[in-house]
Amino acid sequence: MALTVRLPDELQQRLDYLAIQTGRAKSYYVKEALESYLEDLEDLLLANAVLERARSGKEKTYSLEEIENELNLDNINRGNS
Repeated sequence: MALTVRLPDELQQRLDYLAIQTGRAKSYYVKEALESYLEDLEDLLLANAVLERARSGKEKTYSLEEIENELNLDNINRGNS
């Protein structure tokens, strides 16, 4: 898919310089930056959605003790003390 983006002059200059210095296409760096940003944004938004469900009681949460008990890990670390 083709996409046209208008960049501020400073950002355009930085992108031009990076592309020239590395021999890579500007589109390569735009794609890399967008993928990284979207990955972080997706993580943030999905985490916020879970947090909201947990706060509203729609999402079940478990304590560390409950998880340890469920996985029979409750005596592994404490038993050696």
